[in-house]
Formats: sequence, structure tokens, C-alpha cells
Amino acid sequence: QVQLVESGGGLVQPGGSLRLSCLASGSIFSINAMGWYRQAPGKQREVVAAITSGGIINYGDSVKGRFTISRDNAKNTVYLQMNSLKPEDTAVYYCNADIVGTSRYEYYYWGQGTQVTVSS
Repeated sequence: QVQLVESGGGLVQPGGSLRLSCLASGSIFSINAMGWYRQAPGKQREVVAAITSGGIINYGDSVKGRFTISRDNAKNTVYLQMNSLKPEDTAVYYCNADIVGTSRYEYYYWGQGTQVTVSS
């Protein structure tokens, strides 16, 4: 059994910052790519940022220059530092990870989501 648990969401004023964390736990053999997605009301889920096990990073166009993704492989954790937040960043943010379990079965896991609200 593998779980992804996000934390760090909340309410912040425009221009503010938040840091999201996602911890992977359970019967894990290895973790390949990890990433963050978001979904705003009435919109499709979109990729925010992703990072491979080797540190290759990609960002969605709307967050480039404002968000930074990082990971601590020893802690099975991925982070998303969000700066200069805008009201349009308001969404539920989901963690995603490509995980090989101890059974050697590979699967893409999702966290339960954490709400980020940017409002004055």
C-alpha cells in the first residue's frame, strides 16, 4: 500500500507565498517522477510542475518564474514553493508520483489534494 499526503495549503493574499509538501509512504521500492497538478472549479486538471528522480524539471507556462519544485529523495518528499501568488492560482493542488512498489508493480499515485486560495 502506497500513500501520498499533501500539506501546506491555505488562504493567502495576492503576492504572498505558500509551500506545499507531499510525502510518499508505504511499500515503496523506488520513485520516478513526482509532480504537482491543480484543478480550479469548472476547469480541467492541469500540470503545475514535475521533477524526475534525476532532477529534470518542467513547469506549466502560467507558473514559470514564480513556483519552484524540489524533492528530497531520502525523505520521499516533493515540495512546491509558490511565490507571487495570484487569485488565478486558486485551486485544489494534487501531488502525483510514479512509484514502483516493493512488489515491483509500477503505478501513478495521487494525493487527496490540498486547497490553495489566493484572495484579499
